Amino acid sequence: MTDAHEIHDISVHLDRVLAERGMTLTELSSRAGISLVNLSVLKNGRARAVRFSTLSRLCAVLDCQPGDLLSHGQAGVQE
Repeated sequence: MTDAHEIHDISVHLDRVLAERGMTLTELSSRAGISLVNLSVLKNGRARAVRFSTLSRLCAVLDCQPGDLLSHGQAGVQE
């Protein structure tokens, strides 16, 4: 049985990808059809799950792969 507040080693790199694209979170929200609140939760590492449909829309709008947005383990920890 797992604790509801289980710690994970998944890092989200949405800030970096947005900066590389010169795009704001508000613009991404509008273009991807994902609420600003949900994107903020994801960007700040507070999301407990991500739907494949959400990940797919983010990748389509940002012209990237899922691995550009997410990483696992120490290699993905942002400094």
